[in-house]
Amino acid sequence: MNKQEIITKLLDFVKKQMQNNDAGHDYWHIYRVWNLAKTIWKDENCDLFVIELWAILHDIADHKFYNWDESIGPKKAREILEKLEVEENIIQHIENIIQNVSYSSNLDWKREFDSIELQVIQDADMLDWIGAIWIWRTFVYWWNKWREMYNPEIKPKLNMTKEEYRKDKGPTINHFYEKLLKLKDLMNTKTWKKIAEHRHKFMETFLEEFLLEWEGKK
Repeated sequence: MNKQEIITKLLDFVKKQMQNNDAGHDYWHIYRVWNLAKTIWKDENCDLFVIELWAILHDIADHKFYNWDESIGPKKAREILEKLEVEENIIQHIENIIQNVSYSSNLDWKREFDSIELQVIQDADMLDWIGAIWIWRTFVYWWNKWREMYNPEIKPKLNMTKEEYRKDKGPTINHFYEKLLKLKDLMNTKTWKKIAEHRHKFMETFLEEFLLEWEGKK
């Protein structure tokens, strides 16, 4: 089986597997990140096949939905890739990336693995966390978790540890200050820092408008 056949089979599998997921973790999130990763790859010297495999599989078993068990994603990815007879060294690379790429995995800055592929991949995923789509996605996700939309009496926690971040149940608007507005400064690749800057400004404009409307000033 050649690489393109593997990619095609994976896309078909993931589309069926994730069709009932919430809108923030569905196939179209995969599709956007996959395309972002391929675009970033054009400016970087790295392995496109590894990038595509990860992009397609990165949310196949998101640890947020498995009691934060970070071993689930790599295990699931290995099972799928072994069935497709992907080479062992590539599977190991994918496992390492999945274990180290998430935002919460890097909160304590103890990343145990790094590669140019991981950096490209992290940028692609983070870019989908910034901007218009993610504003909508944030409210959908936190609404499903029965979070308050906003409470001016509950201030954002700006320096949470990984465990604090995972247990936090603060208002939705706080999430922008606790995570989303920090992302543009975490980008690894120069090209995509420019796109992150544009999307970042869009979120700042949204928050300014939101807070003015909340106070009845506009």
